[in-house]
Amino acid sequence: MTAPEGLLLVDKPSGITSHDVVDVVRRTLATRRVGHAGTLDPMATGLLLLGIGRATRLLRFLGDLPKTYEGTMRLGVETTTLDAEGETVRTAPVTATRDDVASAMRALEGGSLQAPPAFSAVKVGGRKLYEAARRGERLEAEARPILVDRFELLSFEPPDARFRVTCSGGTYVRVLAADVGTAVSSGGHLAELRRTAIGPFRVEEASPPEAVGSPLPLDTAIRHLPRLDLDPDEAAAASHGRPLGPAGIAGPYAVFGPDGVIGVYEDEGPRARPQVILAPS
Repeated sequence: MTAPEGLLLVDKPSGITSHDVVDVVRRTLATRRVGHAGTLDPMATGLLLLGIGRATRLLRFLGDLPKTYEGTMRLGVETTTLDAEGETVRTAPVTATRDDVASAMRALEGGSLQAPPAFSAVKVGGRKLYEAARRGERLEAEARPILVDRFELLSFEPPDARFRVTCSGGTYVRVLAADVGTAVSSGGHLAELRRTAIGPFRVEEASPPEAVGSPLPLDTAIRHLPRLDLDPDEAAAASHGRPLGPAGIAGPYAVFGPDGVIGVYEDEGPRARPQVILAPS
């Protein structure tokens, strides 16, 4: 029996970790070769992309795709974790209007630097921030560049503001929620979050972890990359991981031969070099 491989779109429920989802899918598909392209916090729901079999080697090319979320921020309450799972550290009256909240969201659009929250898995000096935070220690992580393409207010029924945000991979939406709270002088935290899209992939196409079917074709994981089709001789060389002539394409691109996907290459000066070669299954 051929082992499954390809890309799975999973709708993660609240209350479990992304690794829990991987474990469920491993049992469901009876395979150990399962990985995910970016996590969701246990509180959050929505789209997870899982690679099965050889597709696990392609997951790194999904990390930079923009993510879209819908959620609720609760103004007037600040928490230790910046979301509903933390302890309350401050409360304040909510006097902001709908226009105030919408303006605060728009002000966060564009590129900026964002420091990871204290309760996150980012490591500093080999230590995870959340482990230090639980001990009452404060580690400072370097701020990272993020891009918020669009941050819009969907509804406002104080103290709750429903929103939709499209942002770069690695953006902490709970930090954005806390930033909005600070901007309107009441504080705030992320009360609920659902990831609805990752690049071209939509949560409406996803299945619960325990009800996944056959994975999508292997090359689905890199269909967003530019494509280069090779002739039979070039394909034979590429299948052995040999350098090729440059394609004149910026960034990684998917390489196909007459028999299908071979892997991912990237131009490096006068040569194109393999980033991933998919050995036959």
